[in-house]
Amino acid sequence: MSDPQKHETMLEVTNLKKSFSGFVATNDVSFTVEKDRTTAVIGPNGAGKSTLFNLITGHLLPDHGKVVLEGRDITGIAPHKICGMGMARSFQRTNIFPKLTVYDNIQAAFIAHGGRGLDMWGVANRQFRDKTESMIEQLALRDVARTIAGEMSHGAQKQVELGIALAGEPRILLLDEPTAGMSAQETHESIALLDRIAKARGLTLLFTEHDMEVVFSISHKIAVLHQGRIIATGTPDEVRNNEEVRRVYLGGDKH
Repeated sequence: MSDPQKHETMLEVTNLKKSFSGFVATNDVSFTVEKDRTTAVIGPNGAGKSTLFNLITGHLLPDHGKVVLEGRDITGIAPHKICGMGMARSFQRTNIFPKLTVYDNIQAAFIAHGGRGLDMWGVANRQFRDKTESMIEQLALRDVARTIAGEMSHGAQKQVELGIALAGEPRILLLDEPTAGMSAQETHESIALLDRIAKARGLTLLFTEHDMEVVFSISHKIAVLHQGRIIATGTPDEVRNNEEVRRVYLGGDKH
């Protein structure tokens, strides 16, 4: 997918390094994420993808390097403060309230982001009703709005989690293995939904993913991690045809 246009930088990662007991998980990782674009970080298990996301979102402090969000250095800032600056993240494991309904999950997220968490349930039915219903409509969850979230399929739970993340109106969304554990049909539907929402909201996406069909279908840019280092960045075509990437990750096949 060629992208000749120049786009503003949303996120800039520079020389990020993190070690655990002598093991170097990320080694001088640098790359940029452009506004309104979809960027994928791929690599084998153990390449350092989750560590990288934890460094970007403030869950880990780097040994060296920095993270800049829209021109502001956010290195070492607490995750909840980074969230307030316009960044949201979903995790590999679904992060929802399993005993609440779909509607209540999403409404609770709007209430929390609206600063009324201390009185979350006192006037909950009146708070953010329109926003909640609009989000449920966008996520195609209207038919299951009153269903207990924990009783739904994994794919549907991930849609609820997406709604929770979007309630904070982020400008950049980080997704860690968004289709993990999904059926082929759920994967197709979830990626189509993500792509549609990102375009409608002008949302910047940064995601990790093992499904190469997903990666190459929606990414404008791909960064490839191997043993903690970035070995290639570029458009899907550039990465697909990179000899080192094919040797260490794509198995020599052109996807």
